[in-house]
Amino acid sequence: MSEPKPPTPTPGDTYKGWLFKWTNYIKGYQRRWFVLSNGLLSYYRTQAEMGHTCRGTINLATANIAVEDSCNFVISNGGAQTYHLKASSEVERQRWITALELAKAKAVRMQAESDDSGDECPAVPPSSGQGGGCRNSEVQSTLRTLSSKVEDLTTCNDLIVKHGSALQRSLSELEGIRVGADMGEKIRQVTERATLFRITSNAMINACRDFLSLAQNHSKRWQKALQTERDQRIRLEETLEQLAKQHNHLERAFRGATVLPPSFSNPTLGSKSGVSGKGDASDEDDDNEFFDAMEDPAEFITVPADPKYHRRSGSNVSGLSSETGMDDQSVNFDELSLASNPESPQPLELEPVRQRRTRIPDKPNYYLNLWSIMKNCIGKELSKIPMPVNFNEPLSMLQRLSEDLEYYEILDKAAKCQNSLEQMCYVAAFTVSSYSTTVHRTGKPFNPLLGETFELDRLRECGYRSLCEQVSHHPPAAAHHAISEKGWTLRQEIALASKFRGKYLSIMPLGSIQCLFDKSNNHYSWKKVTTTVHNIIVGKLWIDQSGEIDVVNHKTGDRCHLKFAPYSYFSRDVPRKVTGVVTDKDGKAHYVLSGTWDEKMEFSRIMQSSKGENGTEGKQRTVYQTLKAKEIWRKNPLPEGAETMYYFSSLALTLNEPEDGVAPTDSRRRPDQRLMEDGRWDEANAEKQRLEEKQRTARREREREAVKAASSPEEAITEDSINDSPLKSAHPENYQALWFEKIDDPESGETLHVYKGGYWEAKEQGSWDMCPDIF
Repeated sequence: MSEPKPPTPTPGDTYKGWLFKWTNYIKGYQRRWFVLSNGLLSYYRTQAEMGHTCRGTINLATANIAVEDSCNFVISNGGAQTYHLKASSEVERQRWITALELAKAKAVRMQAESDDSGDECPAVPPSSGQGGGCRNSEVQSTLRTLSSKVEDLTTCNDLIVKHGSALQRSLSELEGIRVGADMGEKIRQVTERATLFRITSNAMINACRDFLSLAQNHSKRWQKALQTERDQRIRLEETLEQLAKQHNHLERAFRGATVLPPSFSNPTLGSKSGVSGKGDASDEDDDNEFFDAMEDPAEFITVPADPKYHRRSGSNVSGLSSETGMDDQSVNFDELSLASNPESPQPLELEPVRQRRTRIPDKPNYYLNLWSIMKNCIGKELSKIPMPVNFNEPLSMLQRLSEDLEYYEILDKAAKCQNSLEQMCYVAAFTVSSYSTTVHRTGKPFNPLLGETFELDRLRECGYRSLCEQVSHHPPAAAHHAISEKGWTLRQEIALASKFRGKYLSIMPLGSIQCLFDKSNNHYSWKKVTTTVHNIIVGKLWIDQSGEIDVVNHKTGDRCHLKFAPYSYFSRDVPRKVTGVVTDKDGKAHYVLSGTWDEKMEFSRIMQSSKGENGTEGKQRTVYQTLKAKEIWRKNPLPEGAETMYYFSSLALTLNEPEDGVAPTDSRRRPDQRLMEDGRWDEANAEKQRLEEKQRTARREREREAVKAASSPEEAITEDSINDSPLKSAHPENYQALWFEKIDDPESGETLHVYKGGYWEAKEQGSWDMCPDIF
């Protein structure tokens, strides 16, 4: 008797059947209906459950198949799921094993194709047709080889089937012979082995045939995908080229037609191009010089003015001056000497100028756990946080204020301006230049002690001298006064409000800065923007300036609105960008300023203004036609080795240089600051704590004396009497400064400390008896 020929499992077919599954030690093996489909083996209690209830599923792509004995086998996916199964016979077990192995191979292959789809395609250069042909030939050669191998396997299979059938017939004839029971059992075993051999060989042939079919299909798919990628690349290149042309076309059209009013269009260009509205022929005119437009999406944009303004003669200068409302003299000054205003020759010095130092000791590399200090300071004011000198730089806040004078030449040029509007440009550039020293200066300056002073006498070298004094401690406030022989005076009172926000530190300067010019009596005032120190805890520290400044001329009503754009990773603008517009008292714009606060500033004269298209926020932007931009300020390069010297500028390197004759309260005499500069940070920390405790003791002593004076029999101790008594003046916030006095400025309407005189006279006499002992 021969076994019926069972269906041979083939890849991709759904294989079903009954198997015995081990459940537990009580029930043992239970009969379950198993279904193998798409690389998943699922089982049900009965065939009727297939439509609604699946008892379990295992993915063969990650499964391990092991044979235990003639009928038992195990499927496991690494421990989470394990099926102990048993077939009704060895032949049935072999059918399942074959079907499972083929399904597993297919599932693994499909998963790899899903994960690595397209990995081999980019290896062929998309633009190389020869590379694609070589790849195609290689695939075809591989397919021919596989076909030949399958033909060989088919031949072998035919021989196996032929000889196997003959063997089975012979065995069947032998089975019919009456022999012993043992002989019949042996014959049946041989028959089963022959059947298994035939099943296995058929499965192998089917697998090879399916592999060949898959390889052919995949080859066609890969070639199609490769061709698609090439076509897409060509289309993208063509699209990019078209966009570039359209961008250039629109830019010229915007400059030539949309921006320029008809009265300012150039007839020469119109006759050349014939399509003057688009301005495509603008490059043909050698005299027509265009400059890059600067764009501020929220406010305004600038475009070059018509070339006729660059080539006007002396006769049309007066015409232009009458059109713009300015006198002839100021226009000539604007054209001839607005950006470069040479100073008159200075007389020869009878005495040699003092040589200032150009280096300080290198900054030591001391480790400090920042978070251990800052974690308890979130939300507090910076001035109230006890900080070690590791976070400082060896300069005080008074010296940092004096650094605003690094570009004093700008004010020297401003003092020579005959027109208040162009003078406003120089003053605005000076306000921006004061931030250039902060771009790399992440160190915190020393908080000045109450009554501390700092003088910067550069009268012989630069023609100015300045004095700073700490006039309040909580909140910290400093008064600054500088006067120049060139006819300008700078005074400011700055109080700092700072907050530590965890990731960054915000420093909000309060108070105002004022600049007065002797010749014109112009009185300017402005405030500072917010300084933000980022990456306080993690990452590299970096500083940003953001906000808006209004520089106001209180005499004429002129105004310059400066905008410091905050840094944004997603912005296409230049980092640290600053823009500004100078307007008169009637709001008419005359100059545009642009640049960066860490590099340079330029300004352009406005010839015409018009309303342009709406910006990104729906606001209508003003379009200014301007003359060629001229540089008004550029940052000086840092000295060599500045990265090891706290990134100090050439001026900053000299600020803490010891000098004879300065007041005993001068910052140069501060011991903790001097120790830090010398690299002795441990001693500096100890000295800093001593000075702070000495200051607190002096404050308590002043308060006790004030209370004692207010408690005399002639006076009753009431809240009003205390407020009107010396107790209020003894409080540090109402400290009576030595060299400054608080006044109400009638021009700006602000209350600030101004220099009352006496310091330089005391220095000449060497009389410092009035100075307190603060160090």
